[in-house]
Amino acid sequence: MEKEETGPVHLHRIDPSQNMRRFYSLAIHPTLFGGASVIRNWGRIGTNGQSMVETFDSGEDALSASTRLERSKRRRGYRDPGEV
Repeated sequence: MEKEETGPVHLHRIDPSQNMRRFYSLAIHPTLFGGASVIRNWGRIGTNGQSMVETFDSGEDALSASTRLERSKRRRGYRDPGEV
């Protein structure tokens, strides 16, 4: 994997029939010790939601984890904001 730095990923899952309006965001940030952290934030749209930080020894590991999480959320119905 060549690309180590990626922009944040923002996803939404909106289903009016279930009164569901959720968001999920992922970002990768470098650490002071040469590693990288995957920062996840999720919750109901309009709230601050919850956050989790997971730290990895390398940027490649963080990117791999972030990609895996994004793929999982997209399989569960999360989409880019504005996408139908």
